[in-house]
Amino acid sequence: MRRWLSAAAVLGVLTTSLLAGCGSGDDPKAAANGKTTLRLGYFPNLTHAQAVAGIEKGIYAEKLGSGVDLKVTTFNAGPAAIEALFADQIDAVYIGPNPTINGFTKSRGEALRVIAGGASGGVSFVVKPGITDAQQLKGKKIATPQLGNTQDVALRYWLKERGLNTTKDGGGDVKILPQENSVTVDAFNANAIDGAWVPEPFASRLVAAGGKVLVDERDLWPDKNFVITNLIVRNKYLKEHRDVVRKLLEAHVAATEFVVSKPEEAQQAISTSVGKLTGKPLDLKLIQQAWKTLEFTNDPIASSLLKGAEHATAVGLLDKPDLKGLYDLALLNEILKANGKPEVKA
Repeated sequence: MRRWLSAAAVLGVLTTSLLAGCGSGDDPKAAANGKTTLRLGYFPNLTHAQAVAGIEKGIYAEKLGSGVDLKVTTFNAGPAAIEALFADQIDAVYIGPNPTINGFTKSRGEALRVIAGGASGGVSFVVKPGITDAQQLKGKKIATPQLGNTQDVALRYWLKERGLNTTKDGGGDVKILPQENSVTVDAFNANAIDGAWVPEPFASRLVAAGGKVLVDERDLWPDKNFVITNLIVRNKYLKEHRDVVRKLLEAHVAATEFVVSKPEEAQQAISTSVGKLTGKPLDLKLIQQAWKTLEFTNDPIASSLLKGAEHATAVGLLDKPDLKGLYDLALLNEILKANGKPEVKA
């Protein structure tokens, strides 16, 4: 599995490097072929199944059409993706709620808009089998994907509620070590960490390595429903290429329908996509096990994002934010209505 995400990370770096030529002074329509360029990012996680499976099955290419040149890049966690968006290296990205909030607030509401939801669930806190409650975590080392990412905030807030403090530099009662998910799996196997708060399929991989689920994050939310993935777009791109964003959303809605209605085919597509990155497909049994914890949706579940912002503020990773204008769901709702599906709300 380390080989998979190491390759994914390399792919992300290489793709980002190739995209560096499309800097802030470039017009995406200036491509030599006359097409409009759409630079789309996502993580090679099951929580981003629409992108992983939809790109593999050609759904995005079909919906975007011949007039759009789709370029993709992958990331390990949200803060790095937000940095790429700020640097004008990507136009849209599937990403978690906390980096979304950080990007919006740091840009004073100018940089991005949430245009759709993606997924709910699919996150667990997996620990060594001898750990049965929060107090046993004192002095332990726990991994998250990146400082300030959605899982990092969730862990810090959960610990705070139980009287355990943490610091940004890995101090406090519990030592939090932000690291790439592939490194986390190896570190857990080597007993270098005592657990991790991670998305699927890494949670299931840790369980397979002998860990146990101490917290299924679904249990912390009303009706077990919380946003883990949004689709966001650069606000400037949305204004200048609203027609392309509409096509992207048509692809997203179609991909959501695909992963919901044809789970076995979607799981195979994800396995195949991973195989192309690493030379070894992701184990289908692992995907099937993790799939049970996920719900794929077009709804951004805005209420949970707002609650997540409160959590980030409480643990000192975010000043109290003004999130007015974060959502632009007009295009999504037009598409949902045309397809006879219920509209969603910010």
